[in-house]
Amino acid sequence: MKRINNVLTKNKFSTKLIDKRVEAITKHPYVVKFLIENEGEISQSQLRPFLSKLNQYIRELDNCNECPGLEQCPNLMRGHYPSLKAYMGNIDITMNQCVKLKNDYAEQNRKTLIQCHAIPKDVQTATFNTIEMDNHRLKAIDLAITFCNELIMGSKLGGLYLHGAFGVGKSHIAGAIANTLADGDIPVLMVHTPSLVNEMRDAIAEAMRGNKLSATVSKKLELLSSTPVLILDDIGTETYSSWIRDNVFGVILQNRVSKQLPTIYTSNLTLDELEQALSWISHKGQTYEDKVGARRIMERIRPYVIPVEVGGRNRRYDKK
Repeated sequence: MKRINNVLTKNKFSTKLIDKRVEAITKHPYVVKFLIENEGEISQSQLRPFLSKLNQYIRELDNCNECPGLEQCPNLMRGHYPSLKAYMGNIDITMNQCVKLKNDYAEQNRKTLIQCHAIPKDVQTATFNTIEMDNHRLKAIDLAITFCNELIMGSKLGGLYLHGAFGVGKSHIAGAIANTLADGDIPVLMVHTPSLVNEMRDAIAEAMRGNKLSATVSKKLELLSSTPVLILDDIGTETYSSWIRDNVFGVILQNRVSKQLPTIYTSNLTLDELEQALSWISHKGQTYEDKVGARRIMERIRPYVIPVEVGGRNRRYDKK
């Protein structure tokens, strides 16, 4: 008899705890707000079968209000917050992506839209908000921003030719263009031209030893020819072989012109100086002049770009 009474007492105590828990949940501010917003769909007296969902709802909203960051998110679904929906006396709980998760996805997507080849990290992360504005660079930056806006809006554009002295920030402006276009869901490939030339030269040497153009070279040519926006950083800094000039740059630029794909260039040279530089080609250790070949390449650059000078101090040495 004593044992039965003990059981009954425990059950009674357990029931009281449950009732207190039910009351705490059903009178919680989150739940009260939910009931007010869904008046006519569900009432407080109908909540008992949904205590588990309501408890999760309260717990995870509390987690969100004290958000420790995406990586430490304690919710059942990382980066999600709960919402409740009432219908005909029932309750469903839905998990929704939070702003932090959406921003993380957007950043990951942006990274997939930008490919960089031998580009410094500070250039890869450049934005128009972080670039220093001054009178010497204002025209170039304004033009770059306008270019991005028009391209994102769907305009068909040729490209830009950013030229100027060493260290004035041409590459950073190009990097900001890349990031802005990626934010607008436009894929960009930014390439350090001297590094590309060295890589292609090595690949072509390998191909010629095998007496055929390697799949690697063909793949790179196709990528450079077809990427929606190509940025050739630091073009014209060295003497190219006729093969590099005519069969790499010539093919890439001709394909891009045919497909009406914009190309952006940065260089220490003006367009006229670039043509002069391209007229000198190397072959077996000798250098000779080929103005016709250079003019042919420039016909695929000059008519399709807006040239703009980037001025100012050399920021590599003067960081004030």
